[in-house]
Amino acid sequence: MHLKRHLFGITLAAAAVACAHAQPTNNAVGIGVMTDMSGMYADFGGQGSVVAAKMAIEDFGGHVLGKPIKLVSADNQNKPDIAAVKAREWYDLDGITMITDNMNSAAALAVSGVTKEKNRITFVTSSGTTELTNDACNANTVHYSYDNYALSNVVASAILKQGGDTWAFLTVDYAFGKSMEEAATKVVQREGGKVLTSVRHPFGASDFASFVLQAQASKAKIIGIASSGSDVINIIKTAKDFNVGATGQKLAGFLVFINSVHALGLETAQDLYLASGWYWDLNDETRAFAKRFYEETQQMPSMNQAGVYSSIMTYLNAVKAAGTTDAAEVMAKMKETPINDMFAQGGVIRENGLMAHDMYLMQVKKPSESQYPWDYLHLRATVPAEEAYLPLAESTCPLTNKS
Repeated sequence: MHLKRHLFGITLAAAAVACAHAQPTNNAVGIGVMTDMSGMYADFGGQGSVVAAKMAIEDFGGHVLGKPIKLVSADNQNKPDIAAVKAREWYDLDGITMITDNMNSAAALAVSGVTKEKNRITFVTSSGTTELTNDACNANTVHYSYDNYALSNVVASAILKQGGDTWAFLTVDYAFGKSMEEAATKVVQREGGKVLTSVRHPFGASDFASFVLQAQASKAKIIGIASSGSDVINIIKTAKDFNVGATGQKLAGFLVFINSVHALGLETAQDLYLASGWYWDLNDETRAFAKRFYEETQQMPSMNQAGVYSSIMTYLNAVKAAGTTDAAEVMAKMKETPINDMFAQGGVIRENGLMAHDMYLMQVKKPSESQYPWDYLHLRATVPAEEAYLPLAESTCPLTNKS
């Protein structure tokens, strides 16, 4: 069924319940997509995440426990206060039982806190901060698609093995970037490398020239980009303008989406290493999902958008199996059930809320290597979950049993 037709039983109207601590309404199971609709991350989440959510609800059949599945969405504007207020409104007034996407690390942490307070469930599919499964973990949050440790570990380890032993970081100055830089620094130092400098840039900077020049002046072999969204695109473009690479320096992008490669073009982005938890062209299942998504959006899905689809399917399957939307029972069911779908094979939700699954080391193709539209990445290595993610024994999450 085409998604532009009316979806099975989905209503976008909010159910008004006045009590500040209202329980979910009984006439629907509500899912919210909290994302960036208008900012620098909109291409990686935004309306594409809503499309992915609709696809999941449609594929599930539109009902669960004999109730229609209601979908709402909102633009968090990448601001934690706006995200928290909207999450509280959804939980208190709209009968929402689960929120997914959660673009922007600071906003994701805010929604996670509200979700714990309201005893619902949230999936973070579009943010990387490792705080979510360490000191800020809770029993109501699942960190789903990737985290900064895995992204940094996969890319940095591969480059260090190739002799890239001195690093400079270009880091966005908020929770996401700081978390990624910290994780990458540990990998570099563990493998005997050195970090020569760290240059912090503001979120959504208008000009990256001074930041790129500072990193270039360090003479580090590798400039690691601990940023995301349109900032990454602008950093890579600026680096090309200043001939970074002419003297042997290389760029490493820890979080570079397929949409960014598309915007940059292969001529500019070629040979860049990156890590990903998913890619549209991995296998027949991913390609089938991507084809349907493309028909609706005219672009291939990002890792985030695929994660939204998978998180909703995981949640709804657990609700069905548990026979309830009670957060504790649904979470218990999810943690005991491996995730095997087009997003992950053998994925496991750990005690600290991390969904551990295989990660991929990718390299951007040269223009001559691309065979068809959106054929942008080489798969260079599949990194098993136990090697990609922080060992559970090292997590500082109080939910983790270290005995």
